[in-house]
Amino acid sequence: MIEVDVPSGLPARIETPAPGDPRLARLSLNQRTTANWSLPEAVAGAVKAGLESIGVWREPLAEFGLEAGRALIDDAGLRVSSICRGGFFTDPATIDAALESNRAAIDETALLGAKTLVLVAGGLPDGDRDIVGARSRAADAIARLVPYARERGVTLGIEPMHPIFAADRGVVSTLQQALDIAERFDPVEVGVVVDTFHVWWEPDVLAQIARAAARIVSYQVCDWITPLPADSLLSRGMMGDGHIDFASLTAAVAAAGYTGDVEVEIFNAEVWAADGDAVVSTFARRYVKLVQPYL
Repeated sequence: MIEVDVPSGLPARIETPAPGDPRLARLSLNQRTTANWSLPEAVAGAVKAGLESIGVWREPLAEFGLEAGRALIDDAGLRVSSICRGGFFTDPATIDAALESNRAAIDETALLGAKTLVLVAGGLPDGDRDIVGARSRAADAIARLVPYARERGVTLGIEPMHPIFAADRGVVSTLQQALDIAERFDPVEVGVVVDTFHVWWEPDVLAQIARAAARIVSYQVCDWITPLPADSLLSRGMMGDGHIDFASLTAAVAAAGYTGDVEVEIFNAEVWAADGDAVVSTFARRYVKLVQPYL
């Protein structure tokens, strides 16, 4: 939601942080939050707001051109906080193509100077009900990619997804399951993504964040709103509009030693339809009130 009135439970509206405000130093615009913006528009919007980093999605990057995209981001002086996304390893019929696509994604991550490629495991193939087997295939595929990624200085970041997406997008549903896979490898090879939307409900999430420690390679924030929209994929809300306790999650991530960027990643039709500059201004205000004080 783009704020007009102050959401229930939030303190009085604060001023939008100005460019150069030190509280913005770790805030990153994930491109999906302003999905109506092209890559040049997203870069310009991030710079205008005083952000220092951007989370890049492969599709708009490919549309603009890989080399041109790198030059654009470098010239703007932005860091690339992560590349989204790789993964989708669970269908034996398409595994070779998936591995090829992920190697290309690793190359793109290295070229842009990003440290992390975010991985989504994938869901159940058509007619398949063996979620344990699908999860095992995802782990095996990650193992096959590790040498290639390590040679290029890229860490693979496993993103657990809320169980509502287990059938069609992510059979790795908890931070615990993601860590069970990641811990088979060196931390520089495989880490985990802590996304508030996906893990806030996990019963022992704070303990799992502490367990993750140096393996946290990305921290992404948005809110869980109710009622859920008809398309559950677009059910992410602006921080403060829903039910997530950002203070406890953020403090746990900080205590685990994470010092990287914090991406705002929102899939929401209302947010996507809004003016992009207004979206960025809103999440900057929410971030400095609800997230940044606990880093």
